[in-house]
Amino acid sequence: MSSCCDDPGGFDLAVIGAGSSGFAAAIAAAEEGARVLLVGHGLIGGTCVNVGCVPSKFLIRAAEAAHAGTRAHRFRGIRGHLEFTDWPALRAQKDALVAALRKAKYEDLLGIYPSITYLEGRARLTPAGVDVAGRSFAVPRIVITTGSRPATLPGVEIDEQHVLTSDGLLSRDRRPDHLLVIGAGAIGLELGQTFLRLGARVTVVEYLERILPPADPDISSELKRHLEAEGAEFRLAHRVQAVHARDGRVEVVATPRTGGREKRIVGDAVLVAVGRQPNTEGLGLEELGVRRDERGFIATDAYMRTSREGIYAAGDVTGRHMYVYMAAHGGRIAALNALRGDVETYDETAVPHVVFTDPQVAWVGLGEPEARGQGIDARVSRLPLDQLPRALAALDTRGLIKLVADAESLRLLGAHIVAPEGADAVQTAALALRRGMTAGELARTIVPYLTTVEGLKLAAQAFEKDPAKLSCCAG
Repeated sequence: MSSCCDDPGGFDLAVIGAGSSGFAAAIAAAEEGARVLLVGHGLIGGTCVNVGCVPSKFLIRAAEAAHAGTRAHRFRGIRGHLEFTDWPALRAQKDALVAALRKAKYEDLLGIYPSITYLEGRARLTPAGVDVAGRSFAVPRIVITTGSRPATLPGVEIDEQHVLTSDGLLSRDRRPDHLLVIGAGAIGLELGQTFLRLGARVTVVEYLERILPPADPDISSELKRHLEAEGAEFRLAHRVQAVHARDGRVEVVATPRTGGREKRIVGDAVLVAVGRQPNTEGLGLEELGVRRDERGFIATDAYMRTSREGIYAAGDVTGRHMYVYMAAHGGRIAALNALRGDVETYDETAVPHVVFTDPQVAWVGLGEPEARGQGIDARVSRLPLDQLPRALAALDTRGLIKLVADAESLRLLGAHIVAPEGADAVQTAALALRRGMTAGELARTIVPYLTTVEGLKLAAQAFEKDPAKLSCCAG
C-alpha cells in the first residue's frame, strides 16, 4: 500500500470512495499508467463485502442448509435432521469470512498497484482538486464512488438494536424471534426468508400492492406463493404510520391504503428495508455545481460524466443499477473516460437482475406490463417448472419461466425466472437479448439436458408448441 503523500500535485486521477466501484476505477486507471489517489472513509471495501452481498449471501446459504432437512421428505429412503442452534457462532463465521475477503480483495490489492496511493479520510471537492483530512491535492480529474447506505422512513428512528437497517440486522447480538420487515423489495425478502428459515416468525409490511415491485407481476405472484407456503406473512398495500420501540419490543402501526382500521403489529425487531440513499454529504457538490437528481443521486450521462467538467461518478451514488457488478462496470468506464477523453459508454443493454430468495428470482429486459406500456404488441410464453426435466428430477417444481417477445417478429424483449437455480440461468437470456435473438433462435439453441437453462429453450418453444407434447431434449 502506498503511503500519502509526498507530492500533493502528483496525481492524474482521484477516486473518492474505496468500495467495489472505487477499486474498479483505481485499478483501471493504474493499468493505464496513471497515478491514482484513492480516498476511503470507513471500512475499506464498501457495502458489498462488509454489510451487503457477502454477509447476506453467507446467511442465505446457511439458512438454506438449515431448511434443507425440512424438505428432504420428498426423497424416499432419506432421513435427516438439521437445525439452527447458535446465532453468535454463525455470526462469527460470517464476520471471519467478511474480514478474509476484505483483506484478499481490497487491502492486499493495494500492494499490487504501486501507482495507487490510498488515503483514509473524509474528502471534499475543490475547484483545484480535493481536500482530504486537512490536506489539499491538485488533481485534474476525479471519479466519485462514495456509494450508498440504507434509506430510512420519515419519523422512524433507527437505533440498530430493535429498529434496524440491514447493516444492523446482520450484526445483531441475537436472532429476533419475530422480525417485522418494512419493505418487500429484494433486501427485505432475502433477509426476511433467511431469518424465517433460522426459526423466526416474519411479517412483511409493504406500501405497494405486490412484493418485489420491479419484477414482472407474474413473477412477484409466484414468489409470494412460495414464501407464504414457508410461513411468511404479508401486509400489502399498507402505509406505515409509526414504529414504537419499548421494553425490548417493537410495534409497527400501519393502515390500509384503501382505507380501514389501523393495524398494530408487534415483534422484537424491525428491519427497515425501503431502499438506499446516496453518500454525498460533505463532498461540496453544490459549490461546484455538480447536479443531483430529485432523490439526491449524482446525475451522470452515458459516459459517467457529471455536470462539472473533469468530474465523473459511478456506482450506487449515481442511483443507476444498484448492483455491485454494475458499480464495478461503471467505475472502470468512468476512470477510462476521465483519462482518455470519453471513449466508452455505460452499457445498459440487457442488465441481469437477481434476487437470492429461494426459489431465486432473475430477469433481464422488459416485463409484460413494461412492453405494453411502451406501445409494443407483445406475446408471452409461460413455462411452469413442472414442465422442466431438471425440476422434475429434483422433485422441486417451484417456479416458472416467462418470456416476452415482439408479437410480429418474436424478437425477445425480456426473460423472467422463478426457480431454485434461476440466478445462473438468466445470463443465457441476457446474451440472447444482447444479440437480438428471436424466440425461434433461442428454441433452436443447444443446451445441456437436466439444467435450469433448458427451461429458457422450452419456454421459447412454447410460443409455437406445447412443451408437454415434446419428448426429452426435443429440438
